[in-house]
Amino acid sequence: MISVLDLFRVGIGPSSSHTVGPMRIARRFLESTVERGVFDAIDRINVELQGSLALTGPGHGTVTAVILGLLGHEPDRVDPAEVAGAVEAVRDTGRIALLGAREIAFDARRDIDLAGNVIPDLHPNGMRLRAVDRRGELLADDLWYSTGGGFVATRQQLLTPTTNETAREVPFPFGSGADLLEMCAREGMRVDEIVLANEAAYRALEETKAGLDKVITVMLDCIDRGLTTEGILPGGLEVRRRAPEIWRTLRDHRPTNEAERIFDWLDVYAMAVNEENAAGGRVVTAPTNGAAGIIPAVMKHYCTGEGDDFAMARKFLLTAGGIGLLYKQRASISGAEMGCQGEVGVACSMAAGGLAAVWGGSPRQVANAAEIGMEHNLGLTCDPVGGLVQIPCIERNAIASVTAVNAARLAMHNDRLSRVTLDQVIETMRQTGLDMSVKYKETSQGGLAVNVVEC
Repeated sequence: MISVLDLFRVGIGPSSSHTVGPMRIARRFLESTVERGVFDAIDRINVELQGSLALTGPGHGTVTAVILGLLGHEPDRVDPAEVAGAVEAVRDTGRIALLGAREIAFDARRDIDLAGNVIPDLHPNGMRLRAVDRRGELLADDLWYSTGGGFVATRQQLLTPTTNETAREVPFPFGSGADLLEMCAREGMRVDEIVLANEAAYRALEETKAGLDKVITVMLDCIDRGLTTEGILPGGLEVRRRAPEIWRTLRDHRPTNEAERIFDWLDVYAMAVNEENAAGGRVVTAPTNGAAGIIPAVMKHYCTGEGDDFAMARKFLLTAGGIGLLYKQRASISGAEMGCQGEVGVACSMAAGGLAAVWGGSPRQVANAAEIGMEHNLGLTCDPVGGLVQIPCIERNAIASVTAVNAARLAMHNDRLSRVTLDQVIETMRQTGLDMSVKYKETSQGGLAVNVVEC
């Protein structure tokens, strides 16, 4: 099992697989050269971005992420306001301080190769890193993969998944929705209680609560920034931030009894997050950056109030996280593997299950809500216009937030296990993703990406 705090990672936009993952990989590669005792001999670094990382890397900030990782930055610690200056300094000087310590010559146009023609065999997001000394002799040559949600793996780890570096023995291991429901029934525990008990394998209870509270705070802060920051999003599509205008309208007009007004609040919260993400701001993978707005939107509207009592929000996140772990274990949360059903669809499923739990739903109702949330996102493609996490990603998060709430509502009407189980819908998503044309899996080679004029 892995920790839910590995699912909810603090990082920067616009993409967990194309920004957060590559930044982590670049840093880890250099740390591995330290461990091998060859770091001090490095004279040149070459990074080959393969498959989807190359095809949509420029729009997803992948080159910037690689530079930041080589500089030694980490996604959860780097200041988004300092990113542009750090990268510009490397470009202007033609030099880079590896891990902030050793300067070598570096030209991103020469040393970072967008090899879109190279399709990796184990995962579409491949990244090959090489280090050579002054004589041109190879010091290190590693192949890594950015597997979605900020998760990264070496080739060996993907070939032998049991070597996952974050996996631990836990008191209540579950590998399927059926396992989880059986465990809840046997132990008389809720889904969030099972997940929280498993977190004890990683850290003390108070540390887990503090970690969840940090995630909640970052999510809420991201919404607040997105609601008040005006302007045009970077990338060349000239997409205007819409969340501030919608929010002002909602704030300044007298509340109404229209049921549809709930849609407006969910929409504006989700859009606020994803506009921040598109601008390279600080967000939480939930479970990915491209789907980062859904869980925070539902959480803010239904699980938070005045003050800093996050008990309900923790229950929501733990339940949603338990569902997310099933998708991570049994399928994938990578848009480059599954299409957007693996990102927005999974986030919708997680939010629906989490909300059902907050509303007092039984474990069966939680599973039913999660199943409904995914069932009606099956086949959703990932076709970002211009390779940017803007169109259709921002609105798609808003729509999925509303869908998640509706899925939870439907599930609360009965406590019988759904005819379609959560495990069946996860497997269907996996099969659909495998069958989906590569054009619709984060390559910008099909769908809206080719039918919408970029300028």
